[in-house]
Amino acid sequence: MFSRIRNVMTVQRKLTVSAVLGASLALTAAVSAGQAAAAQPAPSGAAVPLGHGYMGVGYLQDSKDFKPDTRQLRLGAQGVVTPNASYPAGIDVSHYQGTITWTSVKSAGIQFAYIKATEGTSYKDPNFNANYLHAYNAGVIRGAYHFARPDISSGATQAAYFAGSGGAWSADNLTLPGMLDLEGGCYGKSASAMQSWILDFYNTYKSRTGRDVVLYTSASWWNSCTGGWSGMYSRSPLFVAHWTTASSPTIPSGFPYWTFWQYSDSGSVSGISGAVDRDRFSGDSSRLLALANNTP
Repeated sequence: MFSRIRNVMTVQRKLTVSAVLGASLALTAAVSAGQAAAAQPAPSGAAVPLGHGYMGVGYLQDSKDFKPDTRQLRLGAQGVVTPNASYPAGIDVSHYQGTITWTSVKSAGIQFAYIKATEGTSYKDPNFNANYLHAYNAGVIRGAYHFARPDISSGATQAAYFAGSGGAWSADNLTLPGMLDLEGGCYGKSASAMQSWILDFYNTYKSRTGRDVVLYTSASWWNSCTGGWSGMYSRSPLFVAHWTTASSPTIPSGFPYWTFWQYSDSGSVSGISGAVDRDRFSGDSSRLLALANNTP
């Protein structure tokens, strides 16, 4: 996971400019320094280049700040399962996985997938249309996701773009509600401003599709960027990112349980070349189908 984004953003991180005297040499040094500054990657947690976002790209920063979840969940409560339990297995993908043989993915036991559709207000994943169609034809319950860019536009604008560019929903037994990917930095927003942005996205998406948008995030991002806001737990299913072999993930403050769990970025699945994120659903197959069909 991390190697892909590092390949995209590989730059020279150290530049030594010798201090010299003389106007011409000083000018040369200034020009070199300016070029080096332009080549530097965004600071840790800042927005990645448009189009390069995918589920987990901002998790390197997040993983440094996971705090143990000391709250006590009820024994057998929703969301308390192990990565290897007999709960529906899933993956999340973007164009970074290349061409996917979805019939092989289905045969490997993958029941659901989230597929990148859009980012910001203008980018659409080049493999989305093929992935979304072929996953459907293979019988994989799939949903689309939008990589959030709160620095580019309002949440409403991005929700409208997402819903109109593949993120809509239909009751066809194979479509999950759209998902909003929240990770990386806080984009210069205060906790209250980020809360407003997320709610703006949610309200617009629901007005366009009739469904509650799923929220993908990690404990550290949510706690840092929204202040551990509890305003979405009754609205949106939580898709939590926590790469661990523990029996349950650390979940953000403000959420009593998780619905989806991305527990690894280094999975291997037939039909996909290279590593892929591995996910779990917290209920059984009937509850996954109920979520897809918006039934109680």
